Amino acid sequence: MSAVTLLERHDWAPGLATFRLSEAATFDAGQFFNLSLPTGDGEDGAKARRSYSAASAPGAPLEFIITEVTDGGLTPGLFQLRPGDTLELDPKPQGFFTLRYVPQARDGWLLATGTGIGPFISLLRAGELWSHFSHVTLVHGVRERSHLAYAEELMALRTARPEQFDYVPCVSREEPPEGGLSGRIPSAITDGRLAARASRELHPDHSQVLLCGNPQMIDDARKALEGLGLRKHRARQPGHVSFEKYW
Repeated sequence: MSAVTLLERHDWAPGLATFRLSEAATFDAGQFFNLSLPTGDGEDGAKARRSYSAASAPGAPLEFIITEVTDGGLTPGLFQLRPGDTLELDPKPQGFFTLRYVPQARDGWLLATGTGIGPFISLLRAGELWSHFSHVTLVHGVRERSHLAYAEELMALRTARPEQFDYVPCVSREEPPEGGLSGRIPSAITDGRLAARASRELHPDHSQVLLCGNPQMIDDARKALEGLGLRKHRARQPGHVSFEKYW
């Protein structure tokens, strides 16, 4: 582990923030890093450590979007940090949730809940999605509109690349913003609202789907996608759905 400095912190909502660090790193968009802090319980050398997917582009100062877990081992300490404070980072990237392991396709679907949007922001900033898919649709599921992190950046990208990119916010407990959907992502897949909103079909002939976030969303979305003929992608049995569960 190496000491790094918190350069900037952006609070999207209470208990939801992006942390930008002084360290830049070479990694594949979609990978994660380990962060740690002393536990503060008086035990010599004791540290709390957790893994977080980078939201930054490779080579840029590392950025992570994190939810505070009030009874967690690490995040209460992280959310006490201010710019200029230090924490520890394992600079070695880990994980296989990258485009290297995803087949090319006409349509790429990035379906995230909560902080699961992080690796998709990294993929978009890295730019490699545009040669991997002809069109990319990012769907971000949250409970409240204030948790739609990176919304301005994503709307600007949609304006800049109208033929290549679409952004669909999905809000379950409040009215969604204009152009968004109500309810949960799996329900929007099952009842056809997502395909109708995106004006494109989720079809095994031309779709690859990446899922990231809440394990329940991923399990339910996989079932919904299986109903459309899209199955889990494996190296020895190519399919259409890749995923990374948080917690």
